[in-house]
Amino acid sequence: LQKILILLQVTLSVVIGKTLMILFPNAMKRYILKMGEKSRMNQNPKFSYENWGPTFFSFKYLQFVLKVKWKRLEDEAYEGHPAPNTPVVTLAGEVRHLLDFMEENRPLILNFGSCT
Repeated sequence: LQKILILLQVTLSVVIGKTLMILFPNAMKRYILKMGEKSRMNQNPKFSYENWGPTFFSFKYLQFVLKVKWKRLEDEAYEGHPAPNTPVVTLAGEVRHLLDFMEENRPLILNFGSCT
């Protein structure tokens, strides 16, 4: 049921977004650029709006967002419960699971970052 609700929500969002991009291209470009500022996507001079802006509200965008949101349903963590053992990829490209990195009597610290 959760997947169906997510499908409906994301599909509706994409349809509305795509319609607005067709009807009001300049306003949507400004909106998407503001979103890019929040995520710092437009701070890289080699990565212009023309590279990523038109991909918003496309079919591939819909597929990607659905995949991420559906995957997150499996990865929910709750206070007082064991952590989800989600798959992760090492720098060498090897797929492992999060809890594979646990060592006895040592906390597992996750540090998230981005390189662009």
